[in-house]
Amino acid sequence: MLNYLKLITLLSFGCLFAQEKKVETIYFDFDKYSIDNQQEQAILDFVIKADTTVIESIQIYGYCDDRGNNDYNYKLSEDRVNTVKAVLTSHGFNKNKILIIEGKGRVIITEDVFANLAEIRSKNRRVDLLIVKKNSFGKGIYNSIQEKHSVGDRIYFENILFQLGSSKLSSNSKKELDKIAEQLQKNKNIEFEIRGHVCCTPSYYYDAIDRATNERKLSLNRAKIVFWYLISKNVNSLRMTYKGCGNKFPLGKGEAVDRRVEFLITKI
Repeated sequence: MLNYLKLITLLSFGCLFAQEKKVETIYFDFDKYSIDNQQEQAILDFVIKADTTVIESIQIYGYCDDRGNNDYNYKLSEDRVNTVKAVLTSHGFNKNKILIIEGKGRVIITEDVFANLAEIRSKNRRVDLLIVKKNSFGKGIYNSIQEKHSVGDRIYFENILFQLGSSKLSSNSKKELDKIAEQLQKNKNIEFEIRGHVCCTPSYYYDAIDRATNERKLSLNRAKIVFWYLISKNVNSLRMTYKGCGNKFPLGKGEAVDRRVEFLITKI
């Protein structure tokens, strides 16, 4: 009870001053799932600096480096996740708000990181805590084109999602883009930037690898393929630009939703 009151006091005080941080990463020693006092404090500081009144949930994901077999590493990553969860709940954090607890096992190494293998492996032995805010979809973010928009609005399309490691448009995505092209023809004043996104990539990588090209340009390629598809549907290329945003803007709605494209309105 004392720990709980202490945490609540710190939360109330800390949120007045702290700049909010959405993700915290805790690193582990090789083949270990225990943490020291400094790591435990980092977990608590992360929650303390967040405004608990707007936290919808916390998601916890665990990872291992590439050594060892899959079964062992899935178990180890789950143990790491449960260690972090235990720290939160033992200090009074509402366990009902911890919605996702998932050990993801090994992070496979690609050839382009062999030069820094030891460093990369140390960063892959980790747990990521992700805070999902209430109404995290946010003001100015929509899931369809509206009758009226403002510059800066973001439009995310629920039916334009991608498979892991792929920039290929599915048949459902093409059908959705056909409808969007018709809407854009009716709203010729709208200019926009097409932004591609990825999930499931360590934070120290800006982008993920496109399996079709083996280049770390997946979010860019997702945006580019939408750009060219809309051109094929007679949307004027002068109205559009495209950009890869990597993994910097998760929506907090799950990994599948983060494998997406958005439109950023740049001119009305």
